[in-house]
Amino acid sequence: MEQQVLNIHDDLIQLCKAGDRDAHYELYQLYSRAMFNVSYRITGREEDAEDALQDAFISAFRNLESYRGDASFGAWLKKIVVNKAINVLRKRKYELLPENEAWDVSEPEQTVDYKEDFTVERVKQAIAKLPDGYRTVLSLYLLEGYDHQEIAGIMGITESTSKSQLNRAKTKLKELLKG
Repeated sequence: MEQQVLNIHDDLIQLCKAGDRDAHYELYQLYSRAMFNVSYRITGREEDAEDALQDAFISAFRNLESYRGDASFGAWLKKIVVNKAINVLRKRKYELLPENEAWDVSEPEQTVDYKEDFTVERVKQAIAKLPDGYRTVLSLYLLEGYDHQEIAGIMGITESTSKSQLNRAKTKLKELLKG
């Protein structure tokens, strides 16, 4: 049984497919802020997030005919944004692991001492300080809801590397938040 996805912006998407520039702008307005946030969480830099966002919308609008409606438009667009943000990181030639760190896929200790001064802004700042690879895996897993198999496919790494990156990101984030 095929699951039908209700797309609340289907009329707007059809207008975009027909070449309506106003509809393109309206669709951009509806999704740009949320997609910028996705991009920023991956790239960690406002300029890079904007570049990835622009590339994603250009790609989405050029390939709108391939949107089949089997997922929400936002989910379809989010995949494009994630891929464009990852491409920006690749262009920056980030390293998944700093050279002096060894591989460790064991589960880290799960205890955390929470401080009252853990604000959303402080956590955001700490995440922004993570190395690109750590921040990317952490964002894709915890914030965007991808599993390790999907992250491995998106980033071109193994599942065990994804797990290791996530564990290392959590450990580093705890260190940053203690300070």
